[in-house]
Amino acid sequence: QVQLVESGGGLVQPGGSLRLSCVAPGSIFSSGAMGWYRQAPGKERELVATITFSSSTNYADSVKGRFTISRDNAKNTVYLQMNSLKPDDTAVYYCNARRYRRDIGAIYDYWGQGTQVAVSS
Repeated sequence: QVQLVESGGGLVQPGGSLRLSCVAPGSIFSSGAMGWYRQAPGKERELVATITFSSSTNYADSVKGRFTISRDNAKNTVYLQMNSLKPDDTAVYYCNARRYRRDIGAIYDYWGQGTQVAVSS
């Protein structure tokens, strides 16, 4: 079942901005890092940004200087602020939490349902 809930996608012109949000269960959110991935049609899903519980961040080179990932630990929410958007940013954006699942004895990826971002004139 869906564990993470995303919102904030939409259609924006090149150069515009959007802010994505992802709410996770506290047991997932508080146990480690969160991330944002994206997947364009016909392409592999790629990592966009990650953030640790203590708010250390990492970004794909393609979004550095334009995107900012942040988290509000009191609200169990991760954000992705996207500025200076380009057509190449068009994709479905997914929230992610990678955790060890004791019940299956393996690492498991929790995902949101995805939110569409379209950058077009």
